[in-house]
Amino acid sequence: MKKFLRIFGIVVVVILIVGAIIASMHQSKPSNSEMVWDEQMTTGNLDAKNYFIIYSDIVCPYCVAFENAIVEHESEFQKYIEENDILVEIRLSDFLYEYGESRPINSRYSAIATYCAKNEGKFWDYYNHIITTVWNSYFKDLGKSAVSSMSKLDKNYWIKLGQQIGLGDSFKSCVENDEPLEEIKTNAQKSAKLVQGMPYFKFNNYTSSGFDLSWGWEYVQMYFQAGLES
Repeated sequence: MKKFLRIFGIVVVVILIVGAIIASMHQSKPSNSEMVWDEQMTTGNLDAKNYFIIYSDIVCPYCVAFENAIVEHESEFQKYIEENDILVEIRLSDFLYEYGESRPINSRYSAIATYCAKNEGKFWDYYNHIITTVWNSYFKDLGKSAVSSMSKLDKNYWIKLGQQIGLGDSFKSCVENDEPLEEIKTNAQKSAKLVQGMPYFKFNNYTSSGFDLSWGWEYVQMYFQAGLES
């Protein structure tokens, strides 16, 4: 009986220790709101069970291909993330200007304009608009060679895209004066420590990079499903 009680006591202690460790792990895990870089660049429930992050650059053709597939199926996308309790965050920067080989200047210009739109409370309006425009005007037909074709674009191109969705003088001034540049450069530096290629995805515990220009919404769902299953 004494031996049984001793073994039973040891088992109980082990269970309590393991339980305490598990509880501590759950308590120490940061919430989505603590991990998000900017709530304005998210869509979905901030307290969602699943947290999907997309690292992107507007001059990256593969990024635009992925995101254009989402924009083309916006209602399906919103239904999907609602039904599967997903928070999606876009971590956009001038990554290719900061760290790419050719350093395309419109990587920086497009990021500046998008952050200026964000500061006006119009991130998603502007972001979706430029994704559709850049895809249809450049990457859809020219593929990755469009990056060099876009080199002739200046800030006015990105300003005009903002004006098309109702952004006014304060947006224009913001872009012309590079007002969010330090924030963008900081986010590019943070991205460089985390990503392997562009676009880069972290969907729960699933990570991947790259996307084919010929792929569409069905492939986006495959990526998302891998995140849900991880």
